[in-house]
Amino acid sequence: MKVVYMGTPDFAVGPLEALIAAGYEVTAVVTQPDKAKGRSDKLIPSPVKACALEHNIPVLTPVKIKTPEAVAELSKYEADIFVVAAFGQILSEEILNMPKYGCINIHASLLPKYRGAAPIQWSIIDKEKETGITIMQMDKGLDTGDILFQKVVPIDDEDTGESLFEKLAKAGSEFLIEVLPKIEAGDVHPIKQDATKSTYAGMLTKAHGKIDWTKDADTIEHLVRGLNSWPSAYTQLQGKQLKIWKSHVVEKKGGEPGCVCEVTKDSIVVATGKDALAITELQLEGKKRMSAKDFLVGRTVEIGTMLG
Repeated sequence: MKVVYMGTPDFAVGPLEALIAAGYEVTAVVTQPDKAKGRSDKLIPSPVKACALEHNIPVLTPVKIKTPEAVAELSKYEADIFVVAAFGQILSEEILNMPKYGCINIHASLLPKYRGAAPIQWSIIDKEKETGITIMQMDKGLDTGDILFQKVVPIDDEDTGESLFEKLAKAGSEFLIEVLPKIEAGDVHPIKQDATKSTYAGMLTKAHGKIDWTKDADTIEHLVRGLNSWPSAYTQLQGKQLKIWKSHVVEKKGGEPGCVCEVTKDSIVVATGKDALAITELQLEGKKRMSAKDFLVGRTVEIGTMLG
């Protein structure tokens, strides 16, 4: 079975490596163009491109995959199926119809919930107890194609955006290799998505991380975990940005939302709209990430200090 693989970020590296390890012939990889990073504006290849080059696989980096030139170039590479994972561009109907088995997408949610760019983080922020991997037959919409296979992945109480990302990347890679023989054998039973049950997981920005202390502590704690490691939840302490990396909910100790109501040897407890948030790992602007215990060794935080 010959495969053209389309993907861009770290999440998409695992499935590509799994295809190669399982003996599938990956005739080409399609990914986003190199991006300038840092002060030098040096062009950096996507993680998927870097992986493909390590395995001597031809790489295409079209700015727009739908252009006639890009479609013509893509058509030069033999493929029975196109496998897509977090590619970052919508495919045209012409491309969707190219391979024998069409185009399948590995999506990090249980569709139709959490269509869009950031399903992993939003599932934690929204207090979901489980998420998973959907392998769907792609159509012209955004994550709207028929569901072919799904695999449930529980969300643990300690999961962060980063840890859940790793779980789902591993699950998606393994699941792809499990279902490809079924697709080749025609052992598929497509299920149309119920659009009335769909939710959208929009792209995250740094602005999403600003903590509103009037919200309840449980909601803030889920925000902290969901946005760890990017873009991170943050507030202000004495005029400087304070990132919060780890916290837990405790009973409210008094004080208005955003007020430090207790300081222990290893936590800073902040009042919220309901209950309080004990901050146990943080990072002050210009400083390294550290435990609250270490932070308090070098800085005094008085009860009554306002955050935000």
